Amino acid sequence: MSTAPSAASPVSKALPPQLAKAMSRLTEISSLPEITTRVVAVVEDPRATAADMHDIVKNDPALATKILKVVNSAFYGLPSQIASLDRAIIMLGLSAVKNVALAASLAQLFRGEPITEQFTPQDLWRHCISVGVCARRLAQKSGVAQADEYFVSGLVHDMGLLVVAQLFPERLREVTERCYETPQDFCAAEREILGADHQMFGAALAEKWRFPPVLRNAASYHHDPENLKPEFRKLTTCVFVADTICARLQHGYYLTSQVQEVTADQLALIGFNPAGMGELCEELPELIEEAEAILIEHG
Repeated sequence: MSTAPSAASPVSKALPPQLAKAMSRLTEISSLPEITTRVVAVVEDPRATAADMHDIVKNDPALATKILKVVNSAFYGLPSQIASLDRAIIMLGLSAVKNVALAASLAQLFRGEPITEQFTPQDLWRHCISVGVCARRLAQKSGVAQADEYFVSGLVHDMGLLVVAQLFPERLREVTERCYETPQDFCAAEREILGADHQMFGAALAEKWRFPPVLRNAASYHHDPENLKPEFRKLTTCVFVADTICARLQHGYYLTSQVQEVTADQLALIGFNPAGMGELCEELPELIEEAEAILIEHG
């Protein structure tokens, strides 16, 4: 009897019982801030309005300031400066505000001491920002209307590594050093050393945080998007392509994707013309710098 994955049934990303139990030991990343959870809930509510979002955000000065900073940044490139929060929410849209809230929350989690010379939480955050920027640009070049969903999907794709870094730092060090010394399939090394890969931990964390399906998929299947149902494959494949490009260019922590190869079929699925790859790679450093300016806190 065949055990090949069915197109209608995604390959399970459930953790083995002993590792699922270890999730209870999470501390720093055990939950999203309440404000972010409320923002995500508003966006998921089809009846929600910009006024509902404003009522939540106005009570969090730090998030309100971040939203104004983002809407007035080169990253969005709007023609005029926006000074009021309600106008910023309308200009960005509820989904983009959700993405800003998630990005601000995530930025607080990518801190801590290096696990090895090759792995620091800050390098991982830089990689996630780079993948988000690249996925967004790929989507824009492919004519996608909601490119911001691609950006935040890139931001969250490697959050499973945060779990691994907190629960199993020594084993992550072993995986990192092995893959640094001899480039190889990072997920396979994780499964051998940990008993699960960071996609499986990402799936568990995304479920714990009650992420919408699009973000769960990015955290769970960014190395094997072909195992998703066809209707969910495009966005996660775009994250895969962005992840591979950013690894090749060594933007941040690149070891997870250094041996991945992008196929012509994958580029066709996301609607990207391979002839534009050189131009995309030339654009990325400036776009990444613009994103880092608003997402990386200094001092």
